[in-house]
Amino acid sequence: MMETATTASEKSRKNRRKRRGTGSVVRKILARGKSGNSVQVVEFKIGKEIFAFDLFDIREVIAGEDITPIPESPPYIKGIIDLRGAITTIIDLKEILHITTNEEAAKNPRIIVLDQMVMGKKIGVLVQDVFSVSTYGSDEIERGEQTTDHTIGDVMIGVIRQHQIEDDAKEKLILWLNIKKIVENIRQNL
Repeated sequence: MMETATTASEKSRKNRRKRRGTGSVVRKILARGKSGNSVQVVEFKIGKEIFAFDLFDIREVIAGEDITPIPESPPYIKGIIDLRGAITTIIDLKEILHITTNEEAAKNPRIIVLDQMVMGKKIGVLVQDVFSVSTYGSDEIERGEQTTDHTIGDVMIGVIRQHQIEDDAKEKLILWLNIKKIVENIRQNL
């Protein structure tokens, strides 16, 4: 009987070690995703342009409904929502980036809820649509200092070149934005 209990205890310890090992593998994969070799981003649309945020700055994506406007607020503050009992400020990225869209395009908007641990405040970003989470290698990314010197260059990390599956010669350009810098620029109004 004692021998069976010891064997069960040893099996339990081995299983815990295996689980810990799996966790460290997951942590290594996530760390590799943040390294210079590749990056994971959430791709979204505003107007006719495709943009991206770093995946690790985002908590979730929700439907963009029931936003309560805040009187006397800047145009880029769309309002607030009650997100599972937490008041969350919603910013309109098209207003910050001065992008014009038609009303038809904004019928089913999405809110990208940012990670509060990263931003320090409950913030959501209103966008037209969210496409996917993608991983890109460093050879597909052109860093910001070589891309532009316009106003958007202040908040842009770089340009991602996405090859189209149908036509390998054709590329789709995705503007990779630094949401931390965007929030820092408007923080006094949040």
